[in-house]
Amino acid sequence: MSIRENAYEVVDLIRPEHVLVSVFDKAGLDELVKGIIELNPKVRFYSTGGTGKKIMEILGGDGSSNYTSVEEFTGAPEMEGGLVKTLHPKIHAGLLAERGNPAHEEYLFKTLAEMGGRPGVYFDVFVGNLYPFTAVVAKEGTTSETARVNIDIGGPAMTMASAKNWHSVAVLTSPSQYPGFISALRDSGGKVGLRQRFMLAAEAMKSVGEYRTAIGVYFSKLDFNRDVMPFLSIRK
Repeated sequence: MSIRENAYEVVDLIRPEHVLVSVFDKAGLDELVKGIIELNPKVRFYSTGGTGKKIMEILGGDGSSNYTSVEEFTGAPEMEGGLVKTLHPKIHAGLLAERGNPAHEEYLFKTLAEMGGRPGVYFDVFVGNLYPFTAVVAKEGTTSETARVNIDIGGPAMTMASAKNWHSVAVLTSPSQYPGFISALRDSGGKVGLRQRFMLAAEAMKSVGEYRTAIGVYFSKLDFNRDVMPFLSIRK
């Protein structure tokens, strides 16, 4: 594995052209989508499942001109139960790729096209919030199995990928951030600035850290025989 610093120029102002959305809490999504599309009518949103349906409702009319499902984009169908949707090279390369890096551009636009029939894109914005693990385990009667299935995998992965690559991606992790984000976009001529991307990334990293810590704390307190075994069907 080779780890190195970004050797390419970092773009200050980025216009949202490709926006990836994966949210459990859909509050404020109407204002966010409409705010972005008002500033760039050609923007394209990418999402899955319920989030995709909500975005299409918001777009109305010929919403397909501004929307692509993740399944169509990647060419990979969703795994039963929604367990695998966004864990795909086209998603994570679009979040992690360095702008201006010829090798990354070749991977995005040539290698991925050869793999799946259409090229990848640089994602400019990722909008995501996670399964409500802490709210679920706080409910009386919640079992270890209910807690287990409410662990978000794809969401934290995309959030951290976006936050790591704040040079290139703005990451929104809470509906409370949407109004300020749209306001800043308007003030900067429809573009998101480097400082704002950094500040959003710091908040995203903190939120993922707290989320994973809560999961670790919950499961570390369980007694296997008392809290786990009774809720499993064991094949012997």
